[in-house]
Amino acid sequence: MELDGMRAYLRYNHVGYACCAPKHFYIAVNEGEPFEMGEDNKPLAEGLFTFSAKDIDVVSGPVFQIISEAGEVAYEGHLAYRGPCGYSGETLLVGDFSECRKPGRYKIRCGTDSHLFEISDNWLLAQLDANIKSFYYQRCGVELKPEIAGKWARPLAHIDNQLPFHYSMNREGTWNAHGGWYDAGDYGKYIVNGGVSVATLMLALELGTPAISKSLETLREEVRFELEFFLRMQDNDGGVFFKVSPERWDTFVTPTVSDHSQKRQIVGKSTASSLNFCAALAQAHRIFAASDPAFAKKCIGAAIRAYRWSLDNPDEGFPPYTEGSGPYGDARVSDEFFWARAMLFREMGQVDLQDCIEVHDQLYQDLADMPPRSDINWHDTENLGYMALALQDRDIELRERARVALEHESDKIVALAADDAYGIALRYFPWGSNGVLANFALTLLVTNTWTHKPEYVRCAYDHIDFIYGRNPVNVSFVTGSAWSSPMFPHHRISASDGIVDPIPGLLVGGINQDRQDGRKDLPYPSALPGLSYVDNQTSFASNEVAINWSAPLTASLALLCANIN
Repeated sequence: MELDGMRAYLRYNHVGYACCAPKHFYIAVNEGEPFEMGEDNKPLAEGLFTFSAKDIDVVSGPVFQIISEAGEVAYEGHLAYRGPCGYSGETLLVGDFSECRKPGRYKIRCGTDSHLFEISDNWLLAQLDANIKSFYYQRCGVELKPEIAGKWARPLAHIDNQLPFHYSMNREGTWNAHGGWYDAGDYGKYIVNGGVSVATLMLALELGTPAISKSLETLREEVRFELEFFLRMQDNDGGVFFKVSPERWDTFVTPTVSDHSQKRQIVGKSTASSLNFCAALAQAHRIFAASDPAFAKKCIGAAIRAYRWSLDNPDEGFPPYTEGSGPYGDARVSDEFFWARAMLFREMGQVDLQDCIEVHDQLYQDLADMPPRSDINWHDTENLGYMALALQDRDIELRERARVALEHESDKIVALAADDAYGIALRYFPWGSNGVLANFALTLLVTNTWTHKPEYVRCAYDHIDFIYGRNPVNVSFVTGSAWSSPMFPHHRISASDGIVDPIPGLLVGGINQDRQDGRKDLPYPSALPGLSYVDNQTSFASNEVAINWSAPLTASLALLCANIN
């Protein structure tokens, strides 16, 4: 292709590459729709340069170099043609420096120089620890002390131990729903989203290796904090309340100001929240059985009660009240029933569940009725059921059926990614696209625990590279991770604490071509779908944070650390 005189941009992982991981960067040549750079999108123009004839080897294509921090040439290669990218209006060239494995700090030189990035295995562990700590910063109802929280310390707020019930429940009295994590950029706490998040993190605890035992122990403590809140959300009859919500949406104020300015309340009780709770608490029995048998026993007992309630109340819908919190509406609960049954079945060898229901026989029907997905989200939980069955050895036939199905999904992810210019399996960027990408990586890495297919790990790295900067908007989407990270996330705590830097380790939603917050004052850089991101506090559609997006990234980083050799 003709390059002389064309504008181009560098696209690479801004944080780093593991030593033995594939290492690719892209040169994006802007042949499509022109776009303007707003002040909030300065990272988009990083590396802008123009190809000139002297940069181009007419036989092999443009030359690139990998330069060490000391200024030495560590590797030299030629760009290859990658292909057009319809969603960003670019044509990509690819540089492969996978052979460069010596730990250190480097930059890419190709017409211009990139920022420095790491080649090491340490960056994965550092990002894992930052992601784990982001859940600590989301804690509700406790003081975050300076010796742990650093400059993001904050006082006690939202104790939530005497909450009234929402008027729709026609119920007198108060309830103790202390603790747990704030769900996202707001101050609500939700069972259905919290359950999917904590279950995803427990996959990391289950599949992690001794090499990251210190990180996993910190994660175990954080998971328990959320689970103890879950236990408080179970009603006396076994059903589980849906959410804790302020009576109206908070502005960008601190938890303390929010606490003093309005009341909070318990809202609803549903089949979905009860089954979500059941599955997560059954999984917790496995995670804590060895380290804390008493807590594990408490968890499985609560799970059984929630399952029985759900059998008696199979059609209890979500509360459609959004005065101060999101609806998390989900009319389909067959996937939650499957997930709950699969998790309960795994524990049948350790506890007496024979009086619960014929869960074993029903699981075969579940597999027939619900094929797996490529990702996990709060309203489509079947993959968690598949993973539970794939990781058990009580019924080998169930295990093999689940494994074959997940391998098929993983192969689909790999195939879709191979046909994409940026190497990802998305064909449409929805709300929380970064969470979808992280879940694709997680599906691949969980499946890899029994298949040991190098292409699964390589494809997972491609999705992680996209999240950390190798994307059309040139942003590392995790706060505090790189020079290009979001500075203005849609996150009330970060916006109100008076600290310039946002809380680190939070994954923002990312590119969202639906732009539900689209207004003239939001400086989206282009109408192209792949440029639908803006680092702006008011952009809830592209720049909010959420625990269900951070959780699969955390779990994927843990499993990548387990794959380092």
